[in-house]
Amino acid sequence: MASWPNKPFIFQINTWVWLTALSERYDRPITLDNIPDDVFRELDALNVDAIWLMGVWQRNPAGRESALNYKHEYRPVLSDLTDEDVVGSAYAIGAYTVDERFGGRAALAKVRERLAGLGLKLILDYVPNHVATDHHWINEKPHYLIRGTASNLEEAPDLFFRTKNDKGQEMIFAHGRDPYFPGWIDTAQVNAFSLEYRRAAVDVLCDIASQCDGIRCDMAMLMTNDVFERTWGYFLSDGAPDTEFWEDIIPAVKEDHPDCLFMAEVYWDMEYEMLQQGFDYTYDKRLYDRIQDGFVHLIREHLQAASRYQERQVRFIENHDEQRAAASLGIERQRPGAVLIATLPGAVLLHDGQFTGRTIKIPMQINRRPHEPENWALDGFYRKLLAETRHPVYQLGSWRLFEVYESYPGNYTNLHLLAYGWAHGTDFRLIVTNPTHRWSQGFVRMYGWEQIRGHDWRLVDVLSGLDTHGHGDQIADEGLYVELEAYQSHVFRFERK
Repeated sequence: MASWPNKPFIFQINTWVWLTALSERYDRPITLDNIPDDVFRELDALNVDAIWLMGVWQRNPAGRESALNYKHEYRPVLSDLTDEDVVGSAYAIGAYTVDERFGGRAALAKVRERLAGLGLKLILDYVPNHVATDHHWINEKPHYLIRGTASNLEEAPDLFFRTKNDKGQEMIFAHGRDPYFPGWIDTAQVNAFSLEYRRAAVDVLCDIASQCDGIRCDMAMLMTNDVFERTWGYFLSDGAPDTEFWEDIIPAVKEDHPDCLFMAEVYWDMEYEMLQQGFDYTYDKRLYDRIQDGFVHLIREHLQAASRYQERQVRFIENHDEQRAAASLGIERQRPGAVLIATLPGAVLLHDGQFTGRTIKIPMQINRRPHEPENWALDGFYRKLLAETRHPVYQLGSWRLFEVYESYPGNYTNLHLLAYGWAHGTDFRLIVTNPTHRWSQGFVRMYGWEQIRGHDWRLVDVLSGLDTHGHGDQIADEGLYVELEAYQSHVFRFERK
């Protein structure tokens, strides 16, 4: 299969919820082994490059038992919730084997083959920081995990738990956590400083990489020596190894699977550090937050980073951890956000239900979603936008951030606008977006686009179909006048007349 594109578009699917919905749609049990051809045609029509099947790994009984204690938290999402709907978190991994309820390893291999036939790649999860409290390492490899004492459990009952191994012996382990929150009670914390665990992680990841084309690594920054020391150093007798966790892991996996893409979920402004440690892409949480906040000047400031850095960011306006964009932004504010993530440098993460305006965030512990009305106008907008991004200029072109100047002295609505463009040979795209609630105008100065001089141009907005005209010399010297309604965007395609 071809290597990854420069700007990959990734579509995230909650596997269990998706299969449940397909089973309802086709009125028969659907697993990874018998997904109808129509469904794959629908995935192909999305105009994306990869499907991220989230949560394919085995969920064990302990995770489900834990989740059943929180049914009161799931009922606001699913009013007719039953115990059968509660399956346990996809991020309390029972084992890195494809859950047999989905059809097992062979069924996943079949899905990958069918996706590859459509030119689509497959992404799967890896959770480096923790495993389920009944993972087989509890019995077989307890030294991979953070052990505790009775006094630890008494002093910090939110961080430690007591269990028994297969021989009936009591053991105390730490729950997985990040340093800012209590432990996740359905998980056991691995020891990132253990060289034996690191070798085991390489084996696990090599096996995962043999089944997919890319791996999304959950909370990747928790495994850095500095963060792990701050989180768990008090309970460890040994200090950090000389090397970083990911420096030991990623190159070793890529020796056998050189084309496997590594994507890091990362927060706390640690994106650059994760890139330095070997990741191909990192989540751009800062852009997400600034789109949510709506501060245009801060978005513009963020986009002034070097292109080499931006090209390795994953842009998104929703995912399974965040609120639905239709709920957090609303339908209208979502549109300029979608234009931004789809037309900026870097990878693009899209979420099942995002196109049709779903508003309800689904807990990781349940296996079905409520019925919601579908916004087909929003769906049409997304499909038109993604069809545009299939053009080679977004993959092969060079990107440039532009300035927007006042349309006349004292009119500062230009500060509400963001403008940038892509150029490849004589192919140009100018993107202008207004993520605010105010009508705005200004002149876009396209510095560096000297190739537009000497020609008359027709500028077609691929989103609306409307067009404008201008001579390249005038556009280059004076700028292009634009005015946008609240939350409106233009994606101008330059056509020589």
